[in-house]
Amino acid sequence: MNDESTPGLSASVPSGEGTVGVRRRGPLLLILAGFALLAYALDQLTKWWVTSTMVDGQVTPVLGSVLSWHYIRNSGAAFSIGENITWVFTLVMAAVVVGILIQARRLGSIWWSIALGMLLGGALGNLTDRLFREPSFGMGHVVDFIALPHFAIFNVADSSVVGSVILICILTLKGVPLAGRRAVAADGTGTKKPEPEDRDV
Repeated sequence: MNDESTPGLSASVPSGEGTVGVRRRGPLLLILAGFALLAYALDQLTKWWVTSTMVDGQVTPVLGSVLSWHYIRNSGAAFSIGENITWVFTLVMAAVVVGILIQARRLGSIWWSIALGMLLGGALGNLTDRLFREPSFGMGHVVDFIALPHFAIFNVADSSVVGSVILICILTLKGVPLAGRRAVAADGTGTKKPEPEDRDV
């Protein structure tokens, strides 16, 4: 039986696991950019709509008692956490954006591209508010308006960030690395063990 592998190629990866093999990162970066742009655009457009059609504190029922628009300006983080340390969250979001751009160079997974794109778009959405909304540069208040019963008021950027974190947790639990090389190799006993994730391909 021929058991030789072709040099320079990673081991095959089962389909449906959200990973890719040897692949140019160009398309993956486009996926990341596309989801980031979508999340950012939806966030900024909905905030523009709210600030243009509602006044601060206004509540507009949408689905009875299940969903309403409640316009507030949040000086804290997502879900109104830490309202007295606005500048800290501005720095944190800026660091998140830089970190995502750095990690994007290692992308090898479609699902990681989607997750990081959602995270980037959400972080940029709220960072834009921090930098350019009142009361001052870097201390701006974030526009929140989505209100659910017995829950915090949030926005599209918050939703995008939370969705990305959930997806990242799922990928981590499934053992799908950022580089998308969930490759396995048989050892002498016939069992399988992970290959080094950072091997050049």
